[in-house]
Amino acid sequence: MVSLRVLPLDPGDEGTQRCRLGPAAFSCLGAKLGSLVKITLPTGICLCTAWPRHDLADGYLQFDLKCRSRTVKMNHLWNLTLSTDCLQILECHRLRKLTVRVVLKNHAMKKYTPEAMLQELAKELLRNACVSIFQVVSFSPVLGNPVACIEILSMEPATEEAGLVTVKTNVCVKEVVTLDWYNLLVEDSSKTLVAGMEDISRSLKEMIDLPLRFPKTFQKLGLSVPRGVLLVGPPGVGKTICVKAVTKEVGACLLCINGPVVYGPRPGESEENLRRAFEQAREMSSEGPTVLFIDEIDALCPKRESSNNAPENRLVAQLLTLIDGIDERSQVVIIAATNRPDALDPALRRPGRIDREVIIGTPTVSQRKSILQLITSGMPVSSDVSLLELAEITTGYVGADLTALCREAALQAMFRASSESVNAVNMSDFYEALKKIRPSSFRSSIGLSDFKPVTWDQIGGLGNVKLKLKQSIEWPIKFPEAFVRMGLARPKGILLYGPSGCAKTTLVKAAATSCHCSFLSVSSADLFSPYVGDSEKILSQVFHQARANSPAIVFLDEIDSILGSRSVGKTGHGVQERVLSVLLNELDGIGLKVTERRGRKAEMDGDCQEQIKNNKELELQEVFNKDVMVVAATNRPDMLDDALLRPGRLDRIIYVPPPDQKGRLSILRICTERIPIDSEVSLEDIAARANLFSGADLENLCKEAALLALQENQIEATAVKHKHFVMSFETVKPSLTPKELEFYERLFTKHKWPL
Repeated sequence: MVSLRVLPLDPGDEGTQRCRLGPAAFSCLGAKLGSLVKITLPTGICLCTAWPRHDLADGYLQFDLKCRSRTVKMNHLWNLTLSTDCLQILECHRLRKLTVRVVLKNHAMKKYTPEAMLQELAKELLRNACVSIFQVVSFSPVLGNPVACIEILSMEPATEEAGLVTVKTNVCVKEVVTLDWYNLLVEDSSKTLVAGMEDISRSLKEMIDLPLRFPKTFQKLGLSVPRGVLLVGPPGVGKTICVKAVTKEVGACLLCINGPVVYGPRPGESEENLRRAFEQAREMSSEGPTVLFIDEIDALCPKRESSNNAPENRLVAQLLTLIDGIDERSQVVIIAATNRPDALDPALRRPGRIDREVIIGTPTVSQRKSILQLITSGMPVSSDVSLLELAEITTGYVGADLTALCREAALQAMFRASSESVNAVNMSDFYEALKKIRPSSFRSSIGLSDFKPVTWDQIGGLGNVKLKLKQSIEWPIKFPEAFVRMGLARPKGILLYGPSGCAKTTLVKAAATSCHCSFLSVSSADLFSPYVGDSEKILSQVFHQARANSPAIVFLDEIDSILGSRSVGKTGHGVQERVLSVLLNELDGIGLKVTERRGRKAEMDGDCQEQIKNNKELELQEVFNKDVMVVAATNRPDMLDDALLRPGRLDRIIYVPPPDQKGRLSILRICTERIPIDSEVSLEDIAARANLFSGADLENLCKEAALLALQENQIEATAVKHKHFVMSFETVKPSLTPKELEFYERLFTKHKWPL
């Protein structure tokens, strides 16, 4: 094996398809003068004929890129070092027939060059050239030559190696394109990998491929060819990469326009730039299917009624006129992308302009797993890494967030060890990365809160309440197929009522932790604003955010302070009543406003899909995935409006009682897990004495006892003794009263609520 350093070609060898080798390389390859050599490069292959160097120096390689793969770039080759293993001698057969694609320099040459002339010109240019299938043969710029390059589509006789074009070879021109269209078609021709977007890709293929492939069928059916598609989704979800992948898959040319780039400083320059882009797309469509992709279209087409900016309104009118001016017989499809669909002018979204809207929501669990598999495919990952677990705990993460998460995990692995000794990325690295990488949709969002995870075991007692919450929140998310099988629908809302300090908020946090869903906590301080209508808008935004990150829990703590009752005789609660009206409308609309989510089909595994036997079950399955659970907590349920408590809104009303003897003992054991207590301390006696103590009171009791032990002997204190608990009973008093408990019993008698 001989190492060869690649040097630039001598000017006299340009266009000759020669490669210059030293004697040692000739001997190692067993080559003869003029032997056909296939050179394997990092970005593709190149075909050349072997010739000796003028100075007979060894260790160098010079070659002409006349016949090469279209992925080979000249500026990536010089100073590259190759071994003779990358060079292979091929047999060259004489070709009978050759099918090619001719690439002309510009559109004018295509318009004025006859096909017969192109046929003869292609045959003359390819004479005595050694070619291979799917190779590109380029030519030196010669005055009067309209051909930029020729791509080999097929050869006869068919061979995997190479063939020689002779005078007798029949050259058939199958397609004639311009250089601009060809460059956009083959630009970054490596396959774009996309994961978790199969349903979106299928919808885009229908819009792009079918009208371009079967235009006569559309005409026969009397249908107009769809002109445009609007992609709607949050930032980083993969709108642009999905368009690029689908365009390459269907073999169309992609022309991209960034909305803000169109704007120019001169009056009328923006409209001129837009017209130029559409004209370029129209010219390219005469050669083949063309996709005009307008990213951030909300910058080009905002609502005109909300703006008095004349230049901006002219640009919107120009865009609408250009879309209307596209010929139905042209092969142009417009795809626009935005994350602010409500900011678009309504005239753009009517049929005939943007015919279809494709929603790309935040990925589901299965889609997140597919994305993680794709990202970590080139990453050394330890065997303890569970991608399914990562997918479950990354609710609300889009593709860009998951990419940042994996990158941060790799950095954590480098920090954990030196950069040279990192063997794999562990699960602990991903856990550390999760602390730093938050979902982009969670940033600057109302109500979205991050809390320390709470498990069911950290809550003492309340076994019946825990079971009801698991049935209402956790089971529908973890076992949706069982609910479908039994024809059950998950409740839309839950009301937790009971005395203060009995773990209502902690129970909701435990439910959100167990099912790995988004948690939005809303208080009266978040909602109420001095501006008219602002409170209602904030609440609507909270539900919009919840649907975008479902499954989600919207927690309304102290709901009696947020919403007012509309009973007769109460005045001065106008804002509360309007907020209540918005909440009732949102509760009735949950499961219907699903534009922020993807289809459930992509999330179902194969085993689950087999269990879906009809469309009705499938629809119910989709509702389970897109649903948002509203959980409210209050200690004054009598102040709530009756319309809020009817079935279909807050379906389940759960009473969270004060702890009984057994519950108090369980709470004391949890509270004293980290507090060293003396062996003489009897938690059973303390639980029996702590009548009418809530869970918060018992936790305060244990803290007070520990402080008393520390106060007694600050230096040598090692454990909390029984006398410290007795002393803490003198300071900490129960917050519950018999009168308060009688109040909840009367509610049960009046409303038949469960106790």
